[in-house]
Amino acid sequence: DLKWDELRETIRSAVHFLDNVIDMNSYPKKKIEEQTKNTRKFGLGMMGFADTLCTLGIKYDSEEGLEFADKLMSFVKEETYGMSSELAQTRGLCPAWEDSDHQRANRKMRNITCLSLAPTGTISLLADVSAGCEPLFAISYLRNVLGDTELIHLNKTFERVAKERGFYSPELIHKIARAGSIQMFKEIPKDIRDVFITAQDISPEWHIKMQATLQKHVDNSISKTINFPRTAAIKEVENAYLLAWKSKCKGITIYRDGSYEDQVINIGEGY
Repeated sequence: DLKWDELRETIRSAVHFLDNVIDMNSYPKKKIEEQTKNTRKFGLGMMGFADTLCTLGIKYDSEEGLEFADKLMSFVKEETYGMSSELAQTRGLCPAWEDSDHQRANRKMRNITCLSLAPTGTISLLADVSAGCEPLFAISYLRNVLGDTELIHLNKTFERVAKERGFYSPELIHKIARAGSIQMFKEIPKDIRDVFITAQDISPEWHIKMQATLQKHVDNSISKTINFPRTAAIKEVENAYLLAWKSKCKGITIYRDGSYEDQVINIGEGY
């Protein structure tokens, strides 16, 4: 299970830090500074979510995955709001608190909004964890950087498990790199294939279910992409947008593989 006490302390430190940033910032215009300090909004988020699920042996597109996401994000929201409320007691309410939903809920807050799930594309690479709340893009994939430099990435959690379970081999990794997904490799135990699910393996409906579950506890928007294959039809995209709207997601992103000639991440081709 997660180290909930350590997560609590991390959240509290992050909220304190982000509130400080609002005062320490240099603003390009006075009106921007005034509006920022009026609401004192920030967007605390997460990354490494898919890696966490894999480590815990939880399938991303499953009821257990949704339950864990609900528990995790509910905890993050509770602790974030709690810390903002403590800061309101010592530093004062933000001016926009008057007539806000927080005031109507009798919840004293230093910050009007506190949570947002960003894509964390670059910083997740630096931290060597999965991006934002996304599933694994691929177990192994090709990434284009600086325009024409290609790097091959292998998920470190999968590599560790493969070695521990005794099915790791350079030949297998080479084949996975060509495919991206591991679902067709029968030499990999089924329980591993079930857990190490990739974005392309997950249906649009389950992408949206996960986003909607997280959105319940996030007061700003969520960066979450539905990865469609090259064969996706317009109707499938339309259905995804409508389902996201009905599920009360604040926004949604879809990406159809191959729709951009020089896309940043590729699976299959080029290996």
